[in-house]
Amino acid sequence: MEKNSERIPLINPSPSSSTTEGRASKFQTIGNIIVSIVGTGVLGLPFAFRVAGWLAGSLGVILAGFATFYCMLLLVQCRDKSASENKLQGTITYGDLGYICIGKPGRYLTEFLIFIAQCGGSVAYLVFIGQNLVSVFKGQTFSVASYIFLLVPIEIALSWIGSLSAFAPFSIFADICNVLAMGFVVKEDIERAIGGGFSFRDRKAIADNLGGLPFAGGMAVFCFEGFGMTLALEQSMKERNTFPKVLGMAFTWITLMYVLFGSFGYLAYGDETKDIITLNLPNNWTATAVQIGLCLGLVFTFPIMVHPVNEILEGKLKKIMWFQKLNNNDAENSITGLGKLGTYTSRAVLIIGLAVLASYVPGFGIFASLVGSTACALISFVLPASFHLTLLGSSLSLWQKALDCCILLCGLIFAAYGTYNAIVGI
Repeated sequence: MEKNSERIPLINPSPSSSTTEGRASKFQTIGNIIVSIVGTGVLGLPFAFRVAGWLAGSLGVILAGFATFYCMLLLVQCRDKSASENKLQGTITYGDLGYICIGKPGRYLTEFLIFIAQCGGSVAYLVFIGQNLVSVFKGQTFSVASYIFLLVPIEIALSWIGSLSAFAPFSIFADICNVLAMGFVVKEDIERAIGGGFSFRDRKAIADNLGGLPFAGGMAVFCFEGFGMTLALEQSMKERNTFPKVLGMAFTWITLMYVLFGSFGYLAYGDETKDIITLNLPNNWTATAVQIGLCLGLVFTFPIMVHPVNEILEGKLKKIMWFQKLNNNDAENSITGLGKLGTYTSRAVLIIGLAVLASYVPGFGIFASLVGSTACALISFVLPASFHLTLLGSSLSLWQKALDCCILLCGLIFAAYGTYNAIVGI
């Protein structure tokens, strides 16, 4: 769903009910968390560090990581509180918490933000692929938009495949290419340092223009965007009481990796750092192979990214009277030929719409920061804090209430100013 739907977890993290005992060990859960959170956004971090400075960027990533970790725990507490009071039967989702706290508007708001975040992540995927293909095939007349539209028929066909498990190998392949790309950047940094290619003094700790800080913050939030999988990951554990410790361990490693990679990337290329670090890689066959492999992996995992959007759209579609008539008034349990045609058409229209939107995006970095500053910030900070105050406010201590209010207020300010700053940048 957020970015979390862009990866298939190592085991299925979705028990049939909130009381179902999970099967995942601590090690498997750590793997699921890392796979759910770490995505292509990490390759935009060096550019964010260039905009903010290596020290400011590092502090921003650490702050975003800690805040996301804390708010994930708030969400689990809200779910446990609701489950203990039997407010809803079965598995309680993020949208259910919105309904419990605010009613129908809460569910609609939560689902709308998830919808926007997933659409934003999907558009970022297309832009990422397009920019890398332009870099690989230099000298060709194709633009980023041209490559994006060439992908549309492929993505439409892939979206019609019923089982997401078919894409699992490609998801792993994309992760491997991510790691290889990061390895190339670190190798380049070490070679430049040994060869005297740059001086540490030339790299700014804090950018002169403080307006770059919200941009870097939006990128950091985008990189940690994995909120949609929080409850499912916790429910998948065999020892659910250890989830906070396991989540903390995973976030510590992810945050450390983000800080080191963002710093290494910026130190290696300085003011020449591009919004996708793979565009800075040397023009040789190994770097080109990594870029092409990364693009192929993302092409085949794109359906995973748009799957939550399809679920939301098709869920609404099934409630429409004419669609129910196409399925003999049994839209929830059976899909007829005409019903499948409607489903396939909606998926095709969605991908065409995302491609059109992606063709107008000026760059991966600025768009990822915009998504992180808007929907991701609201999903990750504002909603969890407000739900926590609503459901557990009477039992919270003064400092806990103050912290929730601080997160809520800062999240709103960050979303407002970060959005403004990103739009001005566009």
